[in-house]
Amino acid sequence: MPKLKLGAIEDDKPVKVTHELPASIHRDLVAYADILSKERGQPVGDPAKLIAPMLERFMAADRSFRKARRQRQRPSGGVGWRSESNLRKATRAGFSLSARQYAENSKRLGPASSRSSQ
Repeated sequence: MPKLKLGAIEDDKPVKVTHELPASIHRDLVAYADILSKERGQPVGDPAKLIAPMLERFMAADRSFRKARRQRQRPSGGVGWRSESNLRKATRAGFSLSARQYAENSKRLGPASSRSSQ
C-alpha cells in the first residue's frame, strides 16, 4: 500500500469556509479518505475534514509562499542589504556578497555609476 503524504489530523478551533468543489475533486477526496482509512485502520468519517490538512501541507511545501511570508513578516527596518548605505558599509567592513545577492542588489539599486560614493 502506498504511503500517503497526509499526516495525523489535529483537532483545532475551526473557521467556517463554504466552497463548492468540482465533482471530480470531490470523488478524488472521497477516494483519498477511503485509502487513508484503510492505511491507518481508522475511518476518516467526513472526507471534507481532509481539506484543511491538505491545504496546510500544500502551503508548507510551497517554497515561494514561505519566502514571501517570511519577507512580509520582517520588520520594515529589515535585516540584510536593504539600503545602499548598508551595502557599502558591509562591503567596507569586509563582508562579501554571493553572486545572487550582488545581482539582486545591483538590479534594485541601479548601475554603480548612478550611485554616489561615500
